[in-house]
Amino acid sequence: MPDLNALLARADESSLAALLGTEIVRLLQRLDTTLAVPSRLRSLISSTHSNIELLRDGEKRRILIDLMYTDEATSLASDLGLDARRPYESLADETFRKGSSIEARLLALFGVVATSPDSTLAIDGKRRILPRYALFAHQRDAVNRCLETLRHSRTKRVLLHMPTGAGKTRTAMHVVASYLNEHEGSCVIWLANSEELCEQAAQEFEKAWDSLGVREVEVGRLWGDSDIDPNSITDGLMVAGLAKIHSRLRSDAKSVQMLADRTGLVVFDEAHQVIAPSYQLVLEVLLSRRTDVQLLGLSATPGRSWDEVHKDEQLANFFDRQKVTLQVQGYESPIDYLVEVGYLASPTFKDLLYDGGREITDRDLSELEQNLDVPRTVLDELGLDEQRCLLIVSAVEDLTTRHRRIIVFAPSVDSANVLAGVLTARGIKSDAVTGNTDLEQRARVLSRFKAADNDVRVLVNFGVLTTGFDAPQTSAAVIARPTKSLVLYSQMAGRALRGILVGGNANAEVISIVDTELPGFRAPHEMFTNWEDVW
Repeated sequence: MPDLNALLARADESSLAALLGTEIVRLLQRLDTTLAVPSRLRSLISSTHSNIELLRDGEKRRILIDLMYTDEATSLASDLGLDARRPYESLADETFRKGSSIEARLLALFGVVATSPDSTLAIDGKRRILPRYALFAHQRDAVNRCLETLRHSRTKRVLLHMPTGAGKTRTAMHVVASYLNEHEGSCVIWLANSEELCEQAAQEFEKAWDSLGVREVEVGRLWGDSDIDPNSITDGLMVAGLAKIHSRLRSDAKSVQMLADRTGLVVFDEAHQVIAPSYQLVLEVLLSRRTDVQLLGLSATPGRSWDEVHKDEQLANFFDRQKVTLQVQGYESPIDYLVEVGYLASPTFKDLLYDGGREITDRDLSELEQNLDVPRTVLDELGLDEQRCLLIVSAVEDLTTRHRRIIVFAPSVDSANVLAGVLTARGIKSDAVTGNTDLEQRARVLSRFKAADNDVRVLVNFGVLTTGFDAPQTSAAVIARPTKSLVLYSQMAGRALRGILVGGNANAEVISIVDTELPGFRAPHEMFTNWEDVW
């Protein structure tokens, strides 16, 4: 059986372009024709695609199968128990479902090992932990005010408002530990909408309880592939993905209701999403079973948008307009303090104007008016704009002269892959991560980006790293997708704003590709204070 490198060596220019992506090849040809020759394309495929990715992607796998000699294809089909009389057809028709026994045999025949993700994405049911942790003065003050509000306010609800990088999760864990210490045999539920946020919360709780806890407790993980029984956690913290617990509620409402009966504190991460209709059923069950249940919301941006005040007011009313905002004595804005002492980096914001000549149609205007954010159809079109891609590539190449870790927020899945491929071909170590990226590959890519080395690395992503992703070394961000959402903009910018005191940088650069005249927010003060009039 030939290895994958041997198959790639047989591929002609058209097959290589199909494996790599025609958009990437076309951009390479425009940048430098010597980058698009077969030898460079083979090298680029090897550096941007793992062997397991090539075999798991149906289209790429079929291209590789077509490069096999007849006897090789026949042997492979026979070894896999497929029709060896029609080897190419039977191999192309087989789906090789991920995790199936036939996929395992396929990978083994090519010498590929499917490794497990690293601990940042690992999922296990429960873990017993023992009581080590500390807060800064402004965080301690926030904890005390949250506890006071939860214990004595009429609705027992409060939203903790702290800027990205100021330690919301760490601060909230003191509230969680305080509740559990006072209520033995009770549960706290932590809700989040992504696997990264869920795992971040679970790991942070383990660190917090190690120092703050007075007894052994359990931490449950209910998201992704984890299918733990909600009622297996009788004393401790249950971290639940919103999609997972919503699904469990629909299929087994009784188990969630029983969990709610034991729950005295609910924590909702990224709480500006709390009024979304899809989450209301979950919250209604969790908050209605007991009269003493408390709700703690966490957000760096306590609003839904920059121009829909009624939704911002709905959010404020949900928390009974009870909000604890980070305060530092002697500073008008806590941002000034956080930058001055090194919790946050001092940012430079820059706009790159782009007029691609795209005509805004009446349909576009209607969609922009009706949607909370820029519609996916518009984002996809921007992602395919070659001139715009070249502008992004140029901006990133300039940043590499001053920064070691750069994150790019692409407008679409395809553009993320194209940009990472082109940057790699230009000699810049780059990877793409999207919602379509295999979890094992995502874990490897994020591990490389977080590594403590002096290499310049670029991470291009779409849709997965705005929350729950912490790589303090990141000192530059390119926001290459337009957004009407101040929340999303602040989340993207915040990825590059970790300060020296928390393992980050003294200075940061945030570059925004501006396609329209939608209002923008170019300073952390604006992001932090935008909704004060509503609350």
